[in-house]
Amino acid sequence: MKKLTLPLTKQQAMQLRAGDSVLISGTILTARDCAHKRIAEYIAEGKELPFELKDAIIYYAGPCPAKPGMASGSCGPTTSARMDSFAPALLDMGLGGMIGKGEMCREVAKALERNTAVYFAAIGGAGALYGNAIKSSECIAFEDLLSEAVYRLEVEDFPAVVAMDCRGGNIYR
Repeated sequence: MKKLTLPLTKQQAMQLRAGDSVLISGTILTARDCAHKRIAEYIAEGKELPFELKDAIIYYAGPCPAKPGMASGSCGPTTSARMDSFAPALLDMGLGGMIGKGEMCREVAKALERNTAVYFAAIGGAGALYGNAIKSSECIAFEDLLSEAVYRLEVEDFPAVVAMDCRGGNIYR
């Protein structure tokens, strides 16, 4: 098990291999389908994004409301392939990687290699486990999208597996 402290640097990405189990600590952003559509609109219109993409990790998830005393409710991954059309452009803009479930397309794999980035797999159905790894949660963009808004999460020992690495490694193949 490797411990990974964010932000994800190119040097860290180069050391990760498909199949590595990691515990992620630091800041991650959430963004699902609707947020990705809005991000793409901002980019197309030349608007500045309300958050930094460089070296960031986007978790394809929408946190549930927190119970008293908790930073977040359940926060399980959504199917990553739904972001296939958005991911290459975001990676080319400096995104360090993504967390989700399931395989992503060949264009995403090429963009990971081209940008020395990493795609991490989270376990579907383990939302409560991931919610417990969240130490703080703040909506930072697109609040009108509710659970699909962009949240900044501080996580500690968030478990994941390197699914697709920056050298072409892919656990799904």
